[in-house]
Amino acid sequence: MRFYSLLKIRAEALLAAGSHVIILGDLNTAHRPIDHWDAVNLECFEEDPGRKWMDGLLSSLGCQTGSHVGPFIDSYRCFQPKQEGAFTCWSAVSGARHLNYGSRLDYVLGDRTLVIDTFQDSFLLPEVMGSDHCPVGAVLSVSSVPAKECPPLCTRFLPEFAGTQLKIHRFLVRLKDPVFRHSALKLNNKTQVQMHQNKARVRSTRPRPSQAGSSRGQKNLTSYFHPSSSHPQASPNLELPSVGALMTPKTSEKEVMTKVVEGQASASEAKDEKKIRTSFWKSVLGGPLSMPLCRGHREPCVRRTVKKPGPNLGRHFYICARPQGPPTDPSSRCNFFLWSRPS
Repeated sequence: MRFYSLLKIRAEALLAAGSHVIILGDLNTAHRPIDHWDAVNLECFEEDPGRKWMDGLLSSLGCQTGSHVGPFIDSYRCFQPKQEGAFTCWSAVSGARHLNYGSRLDYVLGDRTLVIDTFQDSFLLPEVMGSDHCPVGAVLSVSSVPAKECPPLCTRFLPEFAGTQLKIHRFLVRLKDPVFRHSALKLNNKTQVQMHQNKARVRSTRPRPSQAGSSRGQKNLTSYFHPSSSHPQASPNLELPSVGALMTPKTSEKEVMTKVVEGQASASEAKDEKKIRTSFWKSVLGGPLSMPLCRGHREPCVRRTVKKPGPNLGRHFYICARPQGPPTDPSSRCNFFLWSRPS
């Protein structure tokens, strides 16, 4: 509400100075019941402070000259006064955009004279994805005229957008208080002493040339490796076994078949043992539980976690997996709810 108040004061001051004003963006308030998906079920919809503020800022719906209340006009409702389902914001968590279950929070507001004389159209772009809001815009029959000088609040006057590299002294503050200056001087002296001690410590730990070795040249890579004692080097006098010693007598066909059958039997026994172990661990661990079915559609639910501070913070629960929508729409989410059992 403080932002709303300051915004109105600024806009009215610009109007009083003879300028035209356009307020464009997310105002975070659905002005009329037609701009909200569930305004009927909201208590005291018209009594909301944000809506009362918009009532004072805007003229009544339509561009008629006899209905002037506020200095600005909602350009979309000026051209589309009775368009239902014209929303610009949806809950991304519940998938409400799929069924257009949202509200209109984004506006293109213009001062009355500007809207009546130059606005040709105002539109929404709900098909443009990428955010929980959609873009809004308007068409004006005006031509761009270069200004003699930029306004004082122009972005180019901000230091971070000036196009020049900032110096470090811009981020530092002068110490005017002598107490702070004295403490800063003490800290600086301590830091210098500590640095000198660290340098002396580093010098003392460095090996001297006599300790490091007589050779000052660059070492070879092989000097960092030593022969392993666990693997004895091959002796040059090692004699290889003769070919005759490696050959075995020819085995009979029966012995070969016996070995094949024994190998197949041991393989099948290993498979059976693996199956037994797998079934045992499945019976012990059980695996993840199957999702319960919602009562409205008999479909698997999704699990959610309570993130609101309170006694149920961190608890898991199940709800219908379908996107949120109007209660009268059978394809929207049903009201199924179930707490998850603690594991």
